[in-house]
Amino acid sequence: MQPARYPSLGARMLRRVLVPLAVTWLVGAAVALAVAHFFTQRAFDRSLLDDAYLLASNVRLERETVQLALTQREVATVLYDPVETTFFSLRGPDGANLAGDPGLGMAPVSGQLGHQFGDIRFDGRKLRAVTLHRDAPAPFDIVVAETQVGRAVLLRRLLLYSLGPQLALLALMAWWVARSIRSDLQPLAKLQQAVANRDVNDLAPLDVPATTNDVDRLAAAINSLLQRLERSVRAQREFAGNVAHELRTPLAGIRALAEYGLAQKDPKSWREQLERIASSQARASRLVDQLLDLALAHEAEAGLTLGVVRLDELVREALLRFLPRADANGVDLGAVGIDAPSRILGDPTLIDGILNNLLDNALRYGADSPRETPAVTVAIQGEQGATVLSVQDNGSGLPGEVQLKLMERGAQGEAGQLLGEGVGLGLALVAQYASLMGARMALGSGADGTGWVCRIAFRTAPAAPAPGV
Repeated sequence: MQPARYPSLGARMLRRVLVPLAVTWLVGAAVALAVAHFFTQRAFDRSLLDDAYLLASNVRLERETVQLALTQREVATVLYDPVETTFFSLRGPDGANLAGDPGLGMAPVSGQLGHQFGDIRFDGRKLRAVTLHRDAPAPFDIVVAETQVGRAVLLRRLLLYSLGPQLALLALMAWWVARSIRSDLQPLAKLQQAVANRDVNDLAPLDVPATTNDVDRLAAAINSLLQRLERSVRAQREFAGNVAHELRTPLAGIRALAEYGLAQKDPKSWREQLERIASSQARASRLVDQLLDLALAHEAEAGLTLGVVRLDELVREALLRFLPRADANGVDLGAVGIDAPSRILGDPTLIDGILNNLLDNALRYGADSPRETPAVTVAIQGEQGATVLSVQDNGSGLPGEVQLKLMERGAQGEAGQLLGEGVGLGLALVAQYASLMGARMALGSGADGTGWVCRIAFRTAPAAPAPGV
């Protein structure tokens, strides 16, 4: 037994839980620190602005010159702070220093607030400063700046007292989560043992007493997998039957064309038959590709991408393909409503498969018409926002309950006896093709009670814009 190359499920779950939790805590801590820094700055800046207003209130105009009416001792008392070192400067309209520390200055005040905060460097230290502009008794500016020791101390205390307990809670939560994960994953051992002891050919559902929702869902998923495997095998068998049924007509046509060409001696006839063989082979290849797409769509329960299709052109091409066979069987093959363009939402290959199956069934089962001349009619007509394709023969027809059976795959029994042979997969595939394109299929009898008709209502495509619009 090879050593494990992957971490245990418990360790992985613990990492998946704790890493996002730690990242969330870090982001929350960063946000809290940013908020604390913002409001701390605002509080200290407000105190700094109050000092500037207090100094400005003591500025007087003497001999047409603004002067500070405070002594050096009074200024020191006003700006006293046990932690910070505070500086100030009184500047006249020309920017000259009238009192305080020379060289302490900031950019002129802009805006309507009358004051402006900023970070400056003075005497080799980084300071937080405010400039207050006043117009009375004469224009002047007061600049007050202080060190930022108190701000840093307050932020460190906020970080210690708020993030420290959160970190302790995070560690406690990590311990509790690890303990809970180890306890909850213990029932998986029973499921592992049940799977390991199963016979390779035993596809019966597992019966594992689940103690947690996770184990119950895992057991249900394994049982669902067994059911899907069974359905997959059945789908493969149906796919093989579909291929055999769908390729029978084009392969028979290719063989007939090859035999006809071999019987000819004219090279021109050989080339003509070879071109027809190539065309038939291309249609057969499209059918195989479509059957593969159909099988994949059935497995994934996914639809096909539909586009605008000219139904009248596809019907015309199908009639030309089946006309020689109809003439050989003495069947009058005709069409109604294919002269005008008919645009629908669908898939050309699927519609081709529908026409091939319907015309094949109509020519095979509708040739026993009680009338003098058997007839098969393909019609296109508009009906309440839809475009209806119908294929009708004038044969013996079928009872209504048997018509419903025709839409089941491989219908045999009574339906097969009435038709003289098994119905096979043709109409069942037509029903499935129509369903994939969102079309509605219905079977019924002819207007006068004879024969049968298959009607498929497609969604009509929007009208094409006129050239130059």
